[in-house]
Amino acid sequence: MELSELKKIIKRGEDSQNQFKENIRNHDSLAAEIVAFSNSRGGRLFIGVSNKGELIGLSGKEIDRINQLISNCASQHVRSPVTVYTENISLDSDRVVVIVKIPEGMDKPYFDHQGIIWLKSGADKRRIHSKEELRRLFQEVDLLHADEVPTRAGIEVINAPLLSDFLTNVYKETLPESNAKRLHLLENMNLVTQQKLNLAGLLLFGSKPQLFKPEFIVKAVSFSGDKIADKYLDSEDFEGPLSVVFQGALAFIMRNLRKIQKQKGVNTIGEPEIPQLVFEELLVNALLHRDYFISAPVRLFIFDDRIEIISPGCLPDHLTIEKIQSGNSIQRNPILASFVSKGLLPYRGLGTGIRRALHDWPQIQFIDDRDGSLFTTRIERLKMQDAPINAPLNAPLNAPLNELESYLTSRQLEIVDILSRQGELKMKDILLNLKNPPAERTLRDDLAKLREEGLINSKGMKRGTIWFLLMKPQ
Repeated sequence: MELSELKKIIKRGEDSQNQFKENIRNHDSLAAEIVAFSNSRGGRLFIGVSNKGELIGLSGKEIDRINQLISNCASQHVRSPVTVYTENISLDSDRVVVIVKIPEGMDKPYFDHQGIIWLKSGADKRRIHSKEELRRLFQEVDLLHADEVPTRAGIEVINAPLLSDFLTNVYKETLPESNAKRLHLLENMNLVTQQKLNLAGLLLFGSKPQLFKPEFIVKAVSFSGDKIADKYLDSEDFEGPLSVVFQGALAFIMRNLRKIQKQKGVNTIGEPEIPQLVFEELLVNALLHRDYFISAPVRLFIFDDRIEIISPGCLPDHLTIEKIQSGNSIQRNPILASFVSKGLLPYRGLGTGIRRALHDWPQIQFIDDRDGSLFTTRIERLKMQDAPINAPLNAPLNAPLNELESYLTSRQLEIVDILSRQGELKMKDILLNLKNPPAERTLRDDLAKLREEGLINSKGMKRGTIWFLLMKPQ
């Protein structure tokens, strides 16, 4: 490395792969740095550079001592031993900066001689304290997968009809009657560990997985505007087996999308502004490839300008955004993937889901937050002026009903349709007539939106209840 390149690196400051040390005199301190780099992505230690980026350098005697210190640490104070490389850079004076190059380890996790596991955390390092972090480290080197970890659930919580249908459709087999035979079957299917349902068995075929793993759900919220706010248009938590969670989350998205007329006739049903296939692929990825060692839900946010799917866990191993866009994939949860690919969800397991989603809707952005351990998929929505519709945002009262699809949700359209057929109804009856009734507060927001647009009105009080009627002529 040339001195000019060294100065450029120092000018950029410390980060996850470049650490500055003015001097090192302690075995424990150096061993901790080597372990942290080996357990992470590798990196370089610049000895002779202050943490403020000043080129201090080392004398000839210090270089001999430090080289011996490095050799002893890498071989005797780190388990397993690590091979490191050094390079000396001469400064303008008679002093030298020693660069210690530490590769990413092939035998993770590494410990210092006190048995402490260190990881890089930004420009600093930190100890691993929790079992959860240790499990994630084992997962990264393919020693442990979250979906094979046993839960507290016994086989009595199996959703028998769901498992029976799967066995019939995939294997042409019937579900045994006795628990002993069911246990043996589930063990052979890798869905039981230590006579308890493992996480894969619970999430795929458990009756109520949320009773044992309440954090592994999807929390969905639709907001008015482009930011998270206290007031929302729609909200729902989706729990149950993965197939039920998937269908519920997908329905939530589709009912909150605008419908557009495109070039069709006035009596045809509008199409979603974004193809449904896009969300099928992205939701499957969020449920299947999330990090189940992190106790947090998948979050689904719908804004006026975008839709965000936020999954716990950054991309595993050396996977990058560029690689997943090219079709590369790593099975973080191999048991889940093997069953889901058999028809439980629209998943093929060929690494082509992201590519199909991008083909149908290129306006997708992926954000891999390694420090926050989150992966966000951001889908841009069409701006109203770009949508191929024939009606303005505030359609006149005599506009065709299908023109309202450009700016109302599917549930709001359903309310308009119900009132057009029923004449007038109270809120309780509107709830009963909706196919997927929301919470009462959500319905109030829908009714407020329809009032703002001049589409409905309240007729006054009958026995203390407000009745609603349609103002828009049909």
